Amino acid sequence: MNTRTRVLTGTALAVALGAGAFGAVSASATPASTTAQAAAVAGKKDGPSDKDFTTTTHLTVDAATRAAQAALKAAAAENQKVTVAVVDRNGNTIVTLRGDGAGPQSYESAQRKAYTAVSWNAPTSVLVGRLAQAPNLKDIPGTLFLGGGTPVQVNGAPVAGIGVAGAPSGDLDEKFAKAGVDALGK
Repeated sequence: MNTRTRVLTGTALAVALGAGAFGAVSASATPASTTAQAAAVAGKKDGPSDKDFTTTTHLTVDAATRAAQAALKAAAAENQKVTVAVVDRNGNTIVTLRGDGAGPQSYESAQRKAYTAVSWNAPTSVLVGRLAQAPNLKDIPGTLFLGGGTPVQVNGAPVAGIGVAGAPSGDLDEKFAKAGVDALGK
């Protein structure tokens, strides 16, 4: 490196470090007493209240695995080779089981069906009908509007989704997904 490049690099580094230090000092520049006074004026106690939080229900890994195995077993009983995915309320995959002989496309399709079902709290077969009214729904990343996904509900609220893919029809996929949901009540 030539001298000019070294000087410019050093100057840029010094500016960045100085800005970081300034930000850290600025972030803590308000005295604690001022913060406490502001909270008192606003009529709040120190810290958040119970009203600032929600409680959610989550499916355990054991329950998700049990549901996926039940769906896989229901498919095997009808000689169908499928993949089963279970996602949580946020659409994150908890478990995916790819059955023996299931096609490679079934893995992603099962996950996307589960995600779609939990996102709209409805079976994906029902959601297919909504595409006629709002065709752009299919453009939402991660979704798949084909039969085979069903939500898992607690008191009517979605807590998970089960998606099945690989059977010759969405009706069969959804039948197997429902078997997974049914296994959770046992």
